[in-house]
Amino acid sequence: MLTALRVGDFRLLWAARTVSVFGTWLLVVAVPAHVFELTGSLMATGVALAAEFLPPVLLGPVAGVLVDRWDRRRVMLAADLLRAAAVALLLLVRDPDDLWLVYVALVIESTGTVVFRPAAQAHTPVVVGTGTALSGANALNSITDGVARLVGAPLGGALMSLVGFHALVLADIVSYLVSAGLIALMSKRSSGNTTTNVGKELAEGLAFLRSERTASSLLVVTTIFLAANASLSALLVPFGITTLGGSAVVGLVLSGLGVGFLLGAPLTRSLVDRLRTGPLLAAALVVTSVGFVLLFSSRSLTSALPAAVLIGLSGSAVLVVAQTALQRVTPTEVLGRVSAVLFTGEAVATFVGALAGPALAELTSPRTAAYAACAVTLIAAVYARSTPSVHQSFAR
Repeated sequence: MLTALRVGDFRLLWAARTVSVFGTWLLVVAVPAHVFELTGSLMATGVALAAEFLPPVLLGPVAGVLVDRWDRRRVMLAADLLRAAAVALLLLVRDPDDLWLVYVALVIESTGTVVFRPAAQAHTPVVVGTGTALSGANALNSITDGVARLVGAPLGGALMSLVGFHALVLADIVSYLVSAGLIALMSKRSSGNTTTNVGKELAEGLAFLRSERTASSLLVVTTIFLAANASLSALLVPFGITTLGGSAVVGLVLSGLGVGFLLGAPLTRSLVDRLRTGPLLAAALVVTSVGFVLLFSSRSLTSALPAAVLIGLSGSAVLVVAQTALQRVTPTEVLGRVSAVLFTGEAVATFVGALAGPALAELTSPRTAAYAACAVTLIAAVYARSTPSVHQSFAR
């Protein structure tokens, strides 16, 4: 994994991503907890999560066209500045009448993320290549996510009671501004393409997905999996507050997910270049489904933490394997568009899951919702089993 850090531009990109992700995780507990405290509503909390995924649903493919057309470094810089401005709107939220500002802020912030994510994913192979440094870079990013979960989530949950919601919002604003500064220092630029027909560019990206079986399989698998994951993510904060003991406990559960990510990233890094893509992805999804059931069957932090670690470990494997495989089979000139289509599929699934999970839980119970998510994840595992392998050609 350290091989990727020898590349100066990747060091800057990784540092920028690390700072902004850490700032974001400070609010992962704080925003839904604040909404739940203001309203006492499961659906209001679910809508807050769903709002983040409305822009990817509506704008994802078009964002991919722009990412492939423009200098990706400038795209990421502009996205960070937009996200900082959006999060600043949360400073105005004081009572239930201001709840609409939360949704507006989340939608605008997500709009910035819609272009930042495919730009960062498409630019990574440009700066590190498609060999073992690429899988190392993705594993390192997964470790970063794990550390952010481990430190940011519990710290945000604890600080919310000490310094308040608005102080955490300020910290997230600063993180985006620091990220923008680091991105500005990057030297390598992408030239983009000269096509000016948006429809033609979208058609080219979709044509590649239709012709490349690995990429299309990954789209289906990740979409199904993230629908299940989102349905439980929308329930985790209310479940933790009402069953496990409060927002601070939710932060500790999320830190357990972070521990799992830390354990899973180096393990996946050693496996992704050696094992077949389909079976490895399927195994990770099966383990995740088991973790879902164990977590939402818990009645205390003692039993919830091991389940969270298990989900984090296997979830890290799912993300690293899928991302690395997609980057390796997709030419860089269409990688922005293909990544954006993939993120759009994820967003649709997450949007639906964020609403379906709370609805099913209110009709039945959180445990029943967990069983449903487990079944959906197993369906994704069955489909993933047939995903073509790509490591033989690229593990160098």
